[in-house]
Amino acid sequence: MSIIVAKDLDAGYGGPLLVNKAGFAIEKGERLALMGRNGCGKTTLLNVLRGELEPLGGELNFQKGLNISSLEQEVPASLEGSIFDVILKGAGPEGEKLSRFLHLSASTEHNEEETEVLHRLTEEIDSAGGWKIQTQAEAAASKLELPLQSSFSSLSAGMKRKVLLARALAGSPDLLLLDEPTNHLDIDSIRKVEELLLSSQAALLFITHDRAFLRRLATRILELDRGILRSYECSYDEYLARKKQLLDAEQIHQKQFDKKLAEEEAWIRRGIQGRRTRNEGRVRELQKMREERRERTSPEGSAKLNLQQAEASGMLVSDLKNVSFSYDGKTNIVTDFTAKFFRGDRIGIAGENGVGKSTLLKLILGELEPSSGRVRRGTNQKVAYFDQLHNKLDYGKTLVENVADGFMNINFGGTSRNAVGYLKDFLFPSYRAKSLVSALSGGERTRLLLAKLFAKPSNILVLDEPTNNLDIETIELLEEQLAQYQGTIFIVSHDRAFLNNVVTSTLVFEGGGKVREYVGGYDDYIREKLNAIKSPKPANNHPKQQKKPAGNQRKLSYHEKKELEKLPEEIETLEDNLSSIHKDLADPDFYKKNPEQIAKTNAQLKDVENQLNEKYARWETLEQIKEGKA
Repeated sequence: MSIIVAKDLDAGYGGPLLVNKAGFAIEKGERLALMGRNGCGKTTLLNVLRGELEPLGGELNFQKGLNISSLEQEVPASLEGSIFDVILKGAGPEGEKLSRFLHLSASTEHNEEETEVLHRLTEEIDSAGGWKIQTQAEAAASKLELPLQSSFSSLSAGMKRKVLLARALAGSPDLLLLDEPTNHLDIDSIRKVEELLLSSQAALLFITHDRAFLRRLATRILELDRGILRSYECSYDEYLARKKQLLDAEQIHQKQFDKKLAEEEAWIRRGIQGRRTRNEGRVRELQKMREERRERTSPEGSAKLNLQQAEASGMLVSDLKNVSFSYDGKTNIVTDFTAKFFRGDRIGIAGENGVGKSTLLKLILGELEPSSGRVRRGTNQKVAYFDQLHNKLDYGKTLVENVADGFMNINFGGTSRNAVGYLKDFLFPSYRAKSLVSALSGGERTRLLLAKLFAKPSNILVLDEPTNNLDIETIELLEEQLAQYQGTIFIVSHDRAFLNNVVTSTLVFEGGGKVREYVGGYDDYIREKLNAIKSPKPANNHPKQQKKPAGNQRKLSYHEKKELEKLPEEIETLEDNLSSIHKDLADPDFYKKNPEQIAKTNAQLKDVENQLNEKYARWETLEQIKEGKA
C-alpha cells in the first residue's frame, strides 16, 4: 500500500533541476536508501517530502492523515530542557500536553488552579490516547541508553543525535526521513540505532554514507543521478552490480550516438548537389540529435586522490610498554597498555565516543607523555594528521592558500603543480579555488583537508574520522589509495566497512581503560568476541594440566639480559644506516655512478634490512622470555 506517490516531480533552487521528472512510490513499512553523490539533490528531495520546499512541477500525493517525522543533519538550536522533554515535544500537541502534565504532577503539592489543569490534561490525554507516547518515548530512550533527566544542551553531538532519533519515533510516524543518521555516533550506538529502526513499524527513507548501516537496513535503493531518480528493487551489493551495467551500457550508447551524429554532420556539409537533394526529414532528425547532445549530462567526475609518500620510516614506529594515562590523576583513560607497531601496519582504533581514542593516538605518536610505563618511537617519521574537527584548515583563507601555503604551486612527487589544477583532482572547479573555506559544506571541507594532507610527503598517516560527510564513491577511492600507501596508518573510525577494508588489526577499548588488539577489521573483532562467548574455556582443575608454577618458567640468562639491553641501541644504529642509504638512493645523481658502486649500495641495503629483521625477531623473543610467555 503506497503512502506517498510522486509523478513527474521537479525540484531545485532556481538553477538546473536537481530532481527532474521523478516518479516513485513509497510503500508502507519499507526501508529505502536514497543514494547519490554529494550535492546531487538528496536533501532537497527530503525537504520536498517534509513540506519545507515547494516542488517546481509534477504531482506529489500523500495518504490521508500520513504522519511524517524526520531527523535532519543539523541539530536545531532552539531545543532546550531535559532529554525527556525534548523527546516528548517532538510528538506534536499530545506530546506537549504530556510533558506539561509530567512536570506538574512531579510536584507533591498543587494549588487549585494547578489541580484543575492536571484534571483537564488527564482527560485530554486520555481521550486522544496520548499515554502511548510516553511508553514509546521511554522505550526508544531505553534502547538508546539515554539518561532522561539530563539537560539536552549539555550533551555531546552524538548523544544529541540519539535524542533526536528517539524524538522522531515518539509520535509513531508512518514515514521517517533520516538524513545521515549515523553522523557523530560511535559503532555501539550505530548498532543500537539499527536495532531500533529494524523494530519500528515506520517506513524509512534515509540518506547515509555508512555502507554497513545501508546493507543492514535497506530493502530498496532509490538513486538520484544527474536529476534522474531510479529505483532498484534489490540489496545494496546487487545495486552496485546493476549500476555498473547501466553505466557501461550508457557509455556504449553514447559512443554509438556520437558516431552517428558525426556521420550526419559530415552529410549535411557535403557539396552543392548533396544539399540540393538532401532529405528534409533527415535534416530535422539531425537538429534533434544536436539538441539531445547539447542537453546530455555527463556523469559527475570522480575525485583523484593521490598520496605523496616520504622516504620510509624506521622499521619500528612505536613501542609501548605497560603504558597508563590519566588526566589530573583521575580514572585512567588508558591502563597498562603494551604493544609494538611497525612500518606498514594499518591500525584501526574503535570505542565509544569520549573513551580516549584520540588520547591513545597521541601516546602512540609521542604527543603525550604516559602517566606510567614507557613509549619508544622509531626514527625518520613524517606524520600527516587528519583531524575530524578540521582544525588544520584556516577558515578565513581561500582553498588555494590552505593547500599551497600562500603559493600558487605545490611540489608533488618532485614536480611543480598548479594549486588550482591540483584542487580539481578533489572536485573543486577553478572558480571555487579562491573561495573562503568558511563557505564550504562539510563534505567539501573533508575533501579540502585530504587535499592539504596529501600535498605533503608522509610515511605515517593518522586519520581521525576521515569518512564523515564523504559520499560513498569518494570513500571507496580513499580506500584504494590507502591500500597502495607504503607507510603506516592509524585510523579512528566508526565506519565499520571502512575499517574492514583498510586495517590489518583493530585496537578496541573494552572498559576501564583496557585496550585490546584484535587481528583484522571490525567484523573480525566481533567474530572473535562471539566465538569467545559461544566457546568459553572450561575450568582446568586437573593437576597434571595446570600451568607450571612461575619458578619453573624459562628465565633470561645473564648474557641474554645484557643482549636485550643493547638491542634498542643496535636497532637504532641500523635504522640510521638504513635511512642514510635511502637518502643516497633517492638522489638522482646516485645513478650516474659506476655500476659497481650502485650494486654495492643495493647489496648494503639488503644486508642492513636483513640485520634489522633479525634484531627485531631476537628482541621479540627475549621480551617474551622476560615476560614469562616463552
